[in-house]
Amino acid sequence: MSNTILIADDNVASRETLDAILSGENYILEMAEDGIQTLEKVQTLQPDLILLDVMMPGMDGFEVCRRIRATPGLAEIPIILLTALDDTASRLEGIESGADDFISKPIDRQELRARVRTIIRLNRYRSLLEQRERLREMAQKMVTVLEDERMRISHELHDELGQLLTAELMDIRDLQSDLTLTPVDLFDRLEKIHNQTYEIAVKIRRMAHELRPPLLSTLGLKPAIQAHCSKFSDFSHIPITLEVDAAADQLPDLYGIILYRVLQEALTNIAKHADANHAWVELSLEDDQVNLIVQDNGKGLPEPDAPVNGIGIIGMKERVSLVGGEVSIRSGKNGGTILTVSLPLRSGSIHSTEAA
Repeated sequence: MSNTILIADDNVASRETLDAILSGENYILEMAEDGIQTLEKVQTLQPDLILLDVMMPGMDGFEVCRRIRATPGLAEIPIILLTALDDTASRLEGIESGADDFISKPIDRQELRARVRTIIRLNRYRSLLEQRERLREMAQKMVTVLEDERMRISHELHDELGQLLTAELMDIRDLQSDLTLTPVDLFDRLEKIHNQTYEIAVKIRRMAHELRPPLLSTLGLKPAIQAHCSKFSDFSHIPITLEVDAAADQLPDLYGIILYRVLQEALTNIAKHADANHAWVELSLEDDQVNLIVQDNGKGLPEPDAPVNGIGIIGMKERVSLVGGEVSIRSGKNGGTILTVSLPLRSGSIHSTEAA
């Protein structure tokens, strides 16, 4: 994999010299002619290294370096300052602006190549360590989520189904011990056992549906969302205005599961906490991301700017983070709460159905 190096220098000859020194090193070399262009290219390219001339007109290299270090997502990009200044004050200013290294002009070819190789190697190692740490944290979160889900299922099996089955076994045992019942009494006792069995079957179906909704597997995300919103409105008496992009069913299976679970949790929160009489659900696909917006007209957040970190919200964020997505929750301008989930769409994420 080739690393991208952004060379920022207002002098054409200097840019050509740097290009000649590094062109045989398997780097992708990009050029910027001044400070403003450098900042623009850093945003779009997010290079692996910046070779930044100090003495540029308008905005010098020190200021460019400070602005990059102050920008989230760009602040960790390594920067080597190229300078003809060799006084202590200039070096201190470079350090304070956030530079990783200095190379003095006129540039020594061997020194430049060695410095560039070293910094890129260190940056790659640091990136690998950060990725490993993120994976470790994500794995820990997933273990916690799975254990919480197992505990919930365990309680439901023990407290609900277990008690029903125990009562049914006792009724069957009582029936076995009393063989003198009249046909009418026998029918009533069997009817009670039948009703208990039916209740157990309903609870098992509900649990299976919660673990993996059949509509999601058989018909796709859009019908599953439509069915869940309809069911939610029936039991909560909160009507939902629903808009779902037709391409939603072409999303990867993992995206469908994440979006469906987030919607479930969001609507449950509306029913429990919002005191709303209407809700809106919109699922849309853009070129590079899929957005789910769930909004209500209820009482909104207790404190509009305060972070929302309930157990359900934490679960949402953990699910969404699996695919590099983001969750935001805020109060609406006219009241209510707006939950927005954005998942990145990479090339090839949408399954084509034309050949089907």
